This record gives sequence, C-alpha cells and structure tokens, in this order.
Amino acid sequence: MEVIFVLIGISLIMASGFLFLFIRAMKTGQYDDNYTPSIRILFDQKVKKQEEKKVPSTKSK
Repeated sequence: MEVIFVLIGISLIMASGFLFLFIRAMKTGQYDDNYTPSIRILFDQKVKKQEEKKVPSTKSK
C-alpha cells in the first residue's frame, strides 16, 4: 500500500515539473512562429527543384 503513495507522489512531482517547463516555454515565446509552418511545404518543394538543377549530368558521350 505504501508503494501506491510513493508512486502518486512521484507522479505529482513529475507532472508539476512538466507543467513548469511548459509554462516557461510559453513565456519565452518558443511557440510564437505562426507563419512558417503554413508555408513550409512550399519551401521544401523549391529546394528540391534547385538541388535537381545543381546536380551535373553524368552521361557519357
């Protein structure tokens, strides 16, 4: 029975630690970028096209 009380105490300490870290991340502005995720797929496609142009052709004559 004592093990249950120990596990509840440990889980409360861990939960409060994660809550503290989440609040600290929100206050420092870690999740403030709202524009880049919506256009990220467009950047990935452009990079692939540029990489294809840079690769020299290896055809032999």
